[in-house]
Amino acid sequence: MTALALKDDYHTLTALIPELRRFALGLTRSADAADDLIQRAFERALAHRDTISTLEEPAGWMRSIIRNLWIDEKRSARDRLSSPLESDQHIAAEDTERTVIARATLAKVRAELALLSEDQRSAIMLVCVEGRSYQEVASELRIPIGTLMSRLYRARSELARRIGHGSAHLWSLQFLWSFSALI
Repeated sequence: MTALALKDDYHTLTALIPELRRFALGLTRSADAADDLIQRAFERALAHRDTISTLEEPAGWMRSIIRNLWIDEKRSARDRLSSPLESDQHIAAEDTERTVIARATLAKVRAELALLSEDQRSAIMLVCVEGRSYQEVASELRIPIGTLMSRLYRARSELARRIGHGSAHLWSLQFLWSFSALI
């Protein structure tokens, strides 16, 4: 592999860091754990440098690596707890009341999202937070689209039940998009 090709691959991967970090934060619920997960994913990706330049969708490949590393980590350390996200610095509100309501809602959604199963949380993060199509996500997760839709339905219904809002409120992607930038 030439130095120029390696530099292109490096730039391709580093451009994905913000998107991958948001995905990792959604899985781990901890900024430190997400950063460690991203670093391990990059180490694994760079160990397979020859593959990078042949990929059509490097972001999907990296998300797969991150998800697999996270699953491996959870299996090997079942009793380790992840701390919740501390940073809610991105909340934008025009007045104090809206800020308080936004922070309370965000904290509740984060806590309840963390309690969903890995499958449901991945589906919510990829479709509702990342804004990816059902077809893309089903393909990336290697599941039928019907299974993805079922996971999303169960995840949204469970979030609605736990948060105490009617399911119609959570069916709206706008609700989940409202906190997508915060995760």
